Amino acid sequence: MAKKRKQYSNEFKFKVVLEAIKGIKTISQLAGDYNLHPTQIGNWKKQLLREGSAVFARPNSQAKRDRETKETELYEQIGRLKMELEWLKKKSAHFN
Repeated sequence: MAKKRKQYSNEFKFKVVLEAIKGIKTISQLAGDYNLHPTQIGNWKKQLLREGSAVFARPNSQAKRDRETKETELYEQIGRLKMELEWLKKKSAHFN
């Protein structure tokens, strides 16, 4: 019978990694306290250090405005093309 993998919440992972970063206890001690493998804590720590700066990233408002402007232009063009298509369908119906 296969053993089911445990899944931990983001809050739990953050709590464990925060303790590991503080350095009050060793990784081995934390692994024993939380019934985890030391490698798992190390992987979570690496992930936090690698991706942690994304927490403080702000969305670029200029890029967002540019994207919205482009979307508006594209939707207008789609509307015009739909109207032209309908007009052409009506006109071509007379030739059939």
